[in-house]
Amino acid sequence: MIELERFPELVDPVLIAAFEGWNDAGEASSGVISHLESAWKAEPLTELDPEDYYDFQVTRPVVELTDGAERRIVWPTTRFSLARPPGSERDVVLLRGIEPNMRWKSFCEEIIEVCRELGIETTVMLGALLNDSPHTRPVPILGTASDEGLARSLNLELSRYEGPTGIVGVLQHAFALGGLSAISLWASVPHYVAQPPNPKATLALLRRLEDVLEISMPLGELDEEARAWEHGVDELASQDSEVAEYVKELEERKDAAELPEASGDAIAAEFERYLRRRDRDTDS
Repeated sequence: MIELERFPELVDPVLIAAFEGWNDAGEASSGVISHLESAWKAEPLTELDPEDYYDFQVTRPVVELTDGAERRIVWPTTRFSLARPPGSERDVVLLRGIEPNMRWKSFCEEIIEVCRELGIETTVMLGALLNDSPHTRPVPILGTASDEGLARSLNLELSRYEGPTGIVGVLQHAFALGGLSAISLWASVPHYVAQPPNPKATLALLRRLEDVLEISMPLGELDEEARAWEHGVDELASQDSEVAEYVKELEERKDAAELPEASGDAIAAEFERYLRRRDRDTDS
């Protein structure tokens, strides 16, 4: 049982969650949580007992040295932290974990219990999947919501997916059954460059998250890192004629299937981001 009495009262808190593993191609979604923890100086809240959910022969603990001498064991688990974004009227609870090896139903129930204790009513799950998206184009983000009204209000979709799922899909479903508003955002990561990190996909998730929550997201150096990542993949692709031809084929296929990114909706969304950041900079 998790003890929460020592925690401060939160203001209209929202949960943002991501899990390493099957749901986290290129570590794009867990990269969002890591980035926000650092940028917002998030403070630890609590964590789940790893004994209940992890097979340590599959997801092994890690030995670390502190101060160059003292050894400690870091156990795989799921951790909650609290952030208070500058200029925002609501608190943000960040949830970062590793997809559990067992007892998924109990795992979801325990997370929901923590959310209720903290007064969280809105949840956003982040994920990333491998796809045939060319690295030279904007990263596609699929956004879904737990009910039709929420989806309509946020310009998202109702999920139509059928097939195998990970903890992100299971937890989103559990949130909805538990009466919480459940949103999920998925980035498409090029399957031919799957190794982490993928700052371009992390940046795309952050920008879509900003649109959904109307909270200004700190981007730091992600813009520069995303450009450097794309340039590096360009160079690698140019050294292999088969890869270069495949990327060109993906580009042509995508360009033929979609309208240009500079649509009215895309321009309006980018302008709204600009206004939010300008207001935040003015207030600070």
